[in-house]
Amino acid sequence: QVQLVESGGGSVQAGGSLRLSCAVSGYTDNIHWMAWFRQAPGKEREGVATIYTENGVEDHSTYYADSVKGRFTVSRDGAKNAMYLQLDNPKLEDSAMYYCASSAYYYPFPTPLSGQNYPDWGPGTQVHDSS
Repeated sequence: QVQLVESGGGSVQAGGSLRLSCAVSGYTDNIHWMAWFRQAPGKEREGVATIYTENGVEDHSTYYADSVKGRFTVSRDGAKNAMYLQLDNPKLEDSAMYYCASSAYYYPFPTPLSGQNYPDWGPGTQVHDSS
């Protein structure tokens, strides 16, 4: 069983930055996929970024939604059992509830940003615009 808890949400301003964290506990040894999703009111859930570690945290691949490429950075710290999402130059449309998710599936997903790939989810952390 895996437990995920997000933190770090808050207000964003154009040109600012924010870092979200996802703390992982439980049986973490076989987590190969971790991802960030978001959902704004009235909109569908969107895959934001995912990180795949095949043979250790140092050997990883990352995938991003086109809407956040070049602005968001996903990373994972195996020693701390944590995943992070750095939001640089956020836009107002980045306001949403952000969720982290994980999967023990060993092989690459054909569609890494599909929510159906991830059985374990956190409760979410809110990112909102400062206006």
